[in-house]
Parts: sequence; C-alpha cells; structure tokens
Amino acid sequence: MTGPLDIAVFGLSLSSSWGNGHATTWRALIRGLRRAGHRVLFLERDMPWYAGHRDLTDPDFCTLDLYDSLDTVLRRHTWRLRAADAVIVGSYVPEGIALIDRLAALGPRRLCFYDIDTPVTLARLAKGEEEYLARRQIPLFDVYFSFTGGPMLETLRRDWGARRAEALWCAVDSDRYRPTGDAADWDLGYLGTYSSDRQDALKRLLIEPARRLPARRFVVAGPQYPEGIDWPANVERIAHLPPDRHASFYSRQRYTLNVTRKDMAAAGWSPSVRLFEAASCGTPVISDPWPGLHEIFPDAVLSAETPEAVVALLESQPEQDRRAVAARAQRIVAEKHTGMARARDLVAAFAADTAPRTSLRNLERMRE
Repeated sequence: MTGPLDIAVFGLSLSSSWGNGHATTWRALIRGLRRAGHRVLFLERDMPWYAGHRDLTDPDFCTLDLYDSLDTVLRRHTWRLRAADAVIVGSYVPEGIALIDRLAALGPRRLCFYDIDTPVTLARLAKGEEEYLARRQIPLFDVYFSFTGGPMLETLRRDWGARRAEALWCAVDSDRYRPTGDAADWDLGYLGTYSSDRQDALKRLLIEPARRLPARRFVVAGPQYPEGIDWPANVERIAHLPPDRHASFYSRQRYTLNVTRKDMAAAGWSPSVRLFEAASCGTPVISDPWPGLHEIFPDAVLSAETPEAVVALLESQPEQDRRAVAARAQRIVAEKHTGMARARDLVAAFAADTAPRTSLRNLERMRE
C-alpha cells in the first residue's frame, strides 16, 4: 500500500479526555497518521457529559464532526465512508451495534474495529452483555485491532471468529509528554478515572502506603471518585486534569502508579495509555504485576503487589536506580510506542490485508 490514506474513525471521544483514556489514545495515533501524510475524519457522538468538559474543539490534525444521531452522520458522510481506505469503529461508541451493522451494509473498502478495552469487551460478551459490539459482528471486520496483545489475539481468532486480530497498543504523543523539569511535589501519584475494579489495587498500592508514610506526599487525579473514600491527609486530590497539564503532573512525581482493571490484568499484555505517558515523561512507574508487563518493558517498570513493596521502593531504592529504570522506560516508549510508531503499525496492518471485503449480507448468506 502506497500513498496517503483516507481513514474514517467512529470513536468514543476525541474532543474530551474527561472520564476516559480513549481521547489521548486517539489523539496520539491520529497525530501520527497526519504527520505521515494520511487524512482522518473523526466522528464522535455529541454526548452531554463530554460537552461540558471539552479540551479539544478544533484539532489541526484531523476533521472532527460531532453528530447527534446515526441517521445524521451516515447521511452526511455516506460517500466518504464508502470511498475511504478504512473505516474504524472504536469500543464504547454509543449505539455501536447498530452503527456497525449499517456500516457493513454500506460496503466500505475496509471495516475495522479498534478495541481499547478488549478483555472487558470479551468478558461482557461471554456473559451475553452486548453494549457496543455484538458477538455475531466480530467476523465482519477485516481487522480486529486489540489494545491487548499476547495470547488474546489467538483467542479472538479461535474462539470469537475474528478474521484477523492484530495488537494495536495505546500510544503517546511524545511532543506533549516529556519531562518538564518541574521539581518533585509528590513521592507517588496516580492519574485515572475512578473504577470499582481498580479501587482495591489503588487502596493497597497508594492509600495504604500513604497511611504508613505520613511524612511522604501522595496525589490522585481523576474524576468520579465517590464521596465516601477515606483519603489520608497526605493524599492530595485533583478532580480532573486536562491533557495539557499531564506532563507537568507526571514530572512532579518521584514515582507514578499504574493499576490495571481486573479483566485486563488477568489477560495480561494490556499496557494502559497512562503507563506510556508517564514513562515518556521520565517518571519511574510502579505497576501491579500482570503477564507481559516485563516483556513490554524489560527492566524498565517496577512491579509491586503489596503496600510493603511500595513502601520499600519509596523509602529505600537508591536514586541512581530510580533514575535508571525511568530512563530505560523512556527509551522504550520513544522507540516503540509513540503516535508515529503506532500509525506505522496501523498502516502496515492495512498493507498486509489482502482478503476481500465481507459484507453483512454476504456473511448472512454464508451462515445459511
């Protein structure tokens, strides 16, 4: 495949990073595509909870269209969706099931799914919960891009009928996520929206160490945390942190914490966008352990399962070792996990895709 590509994306959000990690993932990837000369149309459902928290309204790296209904957006862009080199639907897109069926019926050149939540998606489908993707739709996609790699890719092909499953991890815009030189204000910090299945790990790996180390300073940034959480006095809370403040936030921490949702930790090979962002800022990462962590970041991420392990790192790790692990992670991200690198991965996957387009109608005929 040569020459610039025309790509249409239906994603959860590009305009607002409030309460989600999708926005910065899409921004890094699409900026990489734009720098490589490709053209992207991003189609986002205009949702009220994002409308009040928009931190990107007029991107200079793609066309952003906020739509109010499927009828509206499909009518407005039918010609481009049919002519595009690829149409990509992301996870958690509102009315995703209806959208995928209607896109398949249009017969685009290439229809793909980018699952930024693969283990959660498959766990829900296994229980019969179909919110943004139906199980029957997985074979429709020319490529099922998964932010989880490792054994999950074979599972998608073998057990779920994916025609092709390719890892497309999150990525970071290294121009925006880099050390700022700010002095350290906190010994350990965490950036993430509240999630009930991450909260136990947050308690174990940050809140409890904060209780044991009252002279140390901690910070948790992110929205939607319940009022009843008993935060120690030395834990600062920031309700929402827009992306233009992320680099400074990470740079002001001696260490940053990465905690993983349970389904993703069980599947492994699911590095979060926050992990890449912190590493790109030169901040050493302490993560809960999961399969693939040290293969993706060999000798470059610290892992801890207990409060004692976190306390030991904060109190006893030599400064030269702290700086060395951060430098290794920063190099790995710069080489393999920038938006430009991920854009190359995406385009390479398209170039390797030689299978004919399978329309919804043809698929139904195959099943009869």
